[in-house]
Formats: sequence, C-alpha cells, structure tokens
Amino acid sequence: MSKQKILIIGSGPYCIGSSVEFDWCGVQVLRTLRKLGHETVFINSNPETVSTDFDECDRLYFEELSLERVLDIIDKEEPDGVVFSTGGQIAQNLAMELGARGVNLLGTSVESVDRCEDREKFSELCDRLKVDQPCWESFDTLTDAYSFADEVGYPVLVRPSFVLSGAAMAVATCEEMLKEYLETAVGSTESSVVISKFVENAKEVEFDGVAQNGEIIVSAIAEHIENAGVHSGDATIVLPPQNLYLETVRRVRQIAQKLAKELNISGPFNIQFLAKENQIKVIECNLRASRSFPFASKVLGQNFIDVATRIWMGEVFKNQEKNLLDVQDVGVKAAQFSFSRLKNADPNLGVEMSSTGEVACFGETMEEAFLKSQLSVGFTLPKNDKPILVTIGKIKEKAEFLSIARKFGQLGFTFVGTEGTAEFLRDNGFDCKTVYKISEDKHPNVLDMIENKEISMVINTPNKFSHEEISDGYLIRRKAVDQNVPLVVNLQIAKLLARSMNLIKSTDELSILSYSERKLVG
Repeated sequence: MSKQKILIIGSGPYCIGSSVEFDWCGVQVLRTLRKLGHETVFINSNPETVSTDFDECDRLYFEELSLERVLDIIDKEEPDGVVFSTGGQIAQNLAMELGARGVNLLGTSVESVDRCEDREKFSELCDRLKVDQPCWESFDTLTDAYSFADEVGYPVLVRPSFVLSGAAMAVATCEEMLKEYLETAVGSTESSVVISKFVENAKEVEFDGVAQNGEIIVSAIAEHIENAGVHSGDATIVLPPQNLYLETVRRVRQIAQKLAKELNISGPFNIQFLAKENQIKVIECNLRASRSFPFASKVLGQNFIDVATRIWMGEVFKNQEKNLLDVQDVGVKAAQFSFSRLKNADPNLGVEMSSTGEVACFGETMEEAFLKSQLSVGFTLPKNDKPILVTIGKIKEKAEFLSIARKFGQLGFTFVGTEGTAEFLRDNGFDCKTVYKISEDKHPNVLDMIENKEISMVINTPNKFSHEEISDGYLIRRKAVDQNVPLVVNLQIAKLLARSMNLIKSTDELSILSYSERKLVG
C-alpha cells in the first residue's frame, strides 16, 4: 500500500449536540492512518480536543471550519483524500460543497448523503424499499399544518425543515400548543415547517454500523430506556439491548442492510428507529459517525472507526458482527447535564437536546451498569429516612407509577405529593401525605419542603396539557436542582431506579473494574 496524504475535517467547538464523541472518532482515524504508514493532516478549531494535540497528526491546522478556509488548506496540502464523516454535522455540511468542487472525499458518496439529509428524498427512498416511517409533511401555510395535524391526530412532532440536535423542535399535544409553537418558535423564520405524527409509548432503538460497498461489516443495536420523545443525546442507552423482542432486533438489522445496500455505504452510519410491538419505523439515517460510536466500540470491543478507516484505505473485510447474546457484560450510557450551572434552565427531557456530556459504565447486569452510570453523572441515590415527593400530571402516568411506588415502598420509602397525586396514591393503598401546590399560595408547599431538605427525591413528570401544571412543574424541577435534591423527570428511569435499588441494596455491592479487566465474551 503506497503512502498517501489524508486530510481529516474535525468537529469544531464543543456545543450541545457536538462534543468529545466526534473528536474521539477523528482521533481514531488519525491513529489508524499513522499505523498504516500514511501522512495525516487535521483541521479543527477547538483547543480543548485531543485532535488538536500536535503529537496526534503530522500537520495540524488550527483554523475555522468554513468552506473557504478548508478549501485554502486543501489547495496548499493537495491531499490524496479527505475524510468528512467523523466530524459530526459540521464536517458533513461541508461535504456537498467540497464534492461539487472536485475534492476526493473518502467513503460514502455525497449523493447518498444528500438522499438521507433531504427529507423528501429519504422519504421516497423508504417508500420504495417498503420501509415504514412516521407520517409527515412539510408546510408553508398554517392552515395546511393544522389540517394535517387533525388528520393524523395529536400529538405531533413539529420543527423547522433543517435542525441540529433537536433545536427548535417540540411535541404539540393539541391545536393550542401547535398554534403557540408555529407563531413563536418558527413564526419569525422563513423556513418551512415539518410536522410528523408522534408515536406515543414507543421505544427508540439505535443502529450504529460500518459498511463496505453496501454490506454491513460491524454493527451495534442499542435501546433507549426512556420512551421516544427524549432526544437521543439525552437518553439513557443500553447495549446490548435488554428488553427488545428478537423479532425487533432482526427487523432493525434487515432494514439497516437494505439502506446500506441501496445507498452503497462505505463507512460509518447511524439509523434511529421507533419500535412498538414489533412495528418498526425509521426516524432518520445519518451517513456519518454518531455520538454513540465510541460507546458502541467500547462495549463490543470493536473499534468501528478503525474498521471504517481501513475500508477507506482499500482493505477488504468480511462480516465481523458480534452476536449480541455472546457479549458478556452490559453497557449503559447516561447523559451529563449542567442545569445547576445554567440559570433558569428547565431540568426536563424532551426532543430538544440539553446534555453537555455523557458517561458510559459497565456491569454484569443492566441494573448494576445503570446505578454506576447514575452515580457517575452526579446523581445521589435517595435514602428512605425522608419521603419521596411525587407530582405527576396525567392520570395514565399516575397509574403507571403504582408499580414503581410498590418497589420504592419495599425499600421503606414513604411519599408526599400534591393533591391529585396524593389522593390517587392513597386510593390505591399507599401512605402519601398531601402538600400544598405552589399556585395555592399556602405554606408549607412543595418548594418549602425541597428548600428545607425534607424530602429524599423528587419525581416530577410535566403535564403538557396544562399551562398551570407546566409552571408549577418547572418551579419544582428548578428548585430540586438548585437545592441539589435528586430529581427524576421520566417514569421509565424511575422504574429502572426502583428495580435497581431493590436488586442492589448498597453501593458497596457494585464491582469496580478497569476497562481492560472487562470480559467481552463468555
């Protein structure tokens, strides 16, 4: 193999949606290329990254990631090839312009990238391959938007046509919320609006893979703990999946191979799915490395980016996918939030990404790995010497909480709650004292209890149907964060927390191993 000069485009400044995960991918490209004896040139503008360490590449350009600047560097260096698919959306956005100017881009063609980035083209592709997707339409008029939402039924997911990391996205549960969003969030922009049917109580599944000439070489299928509606960057992710039907896993893999073949993928790609009772729908497909590539690589002990780089440099691979049933331990990736440092930010989870980092932990069981991950992101496990404050809006979620309450009750916890929640729990056999709502203007209320550290944990799920509940809920969540009281805003997380604490009574039971000590297979 003759020595070549390869230029890699980095991921730029850290921000919500683009952080160290993409820099890891770029650095893995560098290290593999140097192992293979090639010359490396890296462009990035972030002094906090490993990629901007002068020891990592032969030549480093600490420059802005603009089209003009990248083209200047390409003119100067005259590389044999350019890698764009490990730098997140910033690098991928440059790819179309670079390809149009005759730059030799390594990996999947920019034409295929465009077929996935353009929602109309990707939808047509899925229809032709008979791959199911949530109903959606793009609108330029408010009347048409309201008509579509009525036709498919609420809730709906609404967003501008082009977004990054869920920015400016929202779930509207009624026409009033949709109207408010359209008039405020996008009313001042010229972008058209995309509205999709939002599938409730569906599980989100992620596929990360590397393909060569349309054939998958390595892959990982992971599940989100939270139901769909929480951005993938904020969600708690489990690999190998613990609660997916085998038929769901099989169909996810089949759809991924269909798309890989049709798009002739050579390199990394990520697909996000909705799964509900073995009905699988594709949300989106990204023909680049995702923020979960480092996690998948480390759980499975297969460096996905190393494989992709070797493919770009001409090596021929056979399928190297691992049977997920053979993976010995479980990895859980939990999001790191900075709400305590962000004044007035709402500590809630939704379709718009909020996390500023992540932690991956391993265990022999999902529960062990989950507890380790929660402790690692700064969550304090509650103690049963104080009650749990529960404020849940929707009646359906109140009913869902009953099984969770039983688990916490087995651990010796008691409960306090606002009037509706407290009455519901008492009617179902639980000891729950009533505490005043904030809006009742009586004391002591929920904020007083949090401020006085009279509770061990807050479980709050916002009721999106009521503006009053949203207001009270925000103040409760914000007070919990400000007072450093453990806060849970998602019932799936509350359920897993209760189960994990029942199975593992003390943190002393959690094993501590270095990454190198893990057993990858049985």
